[in-house]
Amino acid sequence: MGVSAKICGLSTEEAVAAASAAGAAYLGFVFYPASPRAVTPRRAARLCAGIPAGIGRVGLFVDADDRTVDAVLAAVPIDILQFHGDETPDRVAAAKLRFGRPVMKAVAIAGPEDVIDAARYEAVADRLLFDTKPPRRPDALPGGNGLAFDWALIADRSWRVPWMLSGGLTAELLPEAVRISGAAAVDVSSGVENRPGIKDLDKIRAFLAAARAIQSPMQAA
Repeated sequence: MGVSAKICGLSTEEAVAAASAAGAAYLGFVFYPASPRAVTPRRAARLCAGIPAGIGRVGLFVDADDRTVDAVLAAVPIDILQFHGDETPDRVAAAKLRFGRPVMKAVAIAGPEDVIDAARYEAVADRLLFDTKPPRRPDALPGGNGLAFDWALIADRSWRVPWMLSGGLTAELLPEAVRISGAAAVDVSSGVENRPGIKDLDKIRAFLAAARAIQSPMQAA
């Protein structure tokens, strides 16, 4: 069966088509202007028009206000909101009610204390995404930095909601990452790029082929 995979930071029709055809379960679109992967609502609407039924369309936001999210949802058929900033549990709960969409909350991981902190979101988020804590430099993005954390930090831990593994994943690293972490769902952005924001179609296909080839752990995806 493999593990389910999300290809994030898509910005071209070719990349959307490649990810869709190769078996991505989710496609992610970034609505964070500081990111090299950012798209406008108008652009994202065009990209989503070619996505087959059954593939989840994820909108990534970083500490966005209601007006920003409203503007995207008015133009783009987003299925899941991904909050990738410092949003609080109260913000996640309020967003679910206001926007009528499931919310996936990204949690930045560097040490055991971050895993403990993630439990705050279990009662409000529909899914968690464990990503690497950004490096301490001015140009660091909240995600998509191509860095992995210690996957053993989240191993052997039961969560009340489904979760995804992210951070520095590539087709080559994926089997080991899943084996150590126990992930049943994974997310990739920089690991399928030639440079930030420029997706490599062959890398997308290779990543999704690797995900399909893995024996999925006994965990809800």
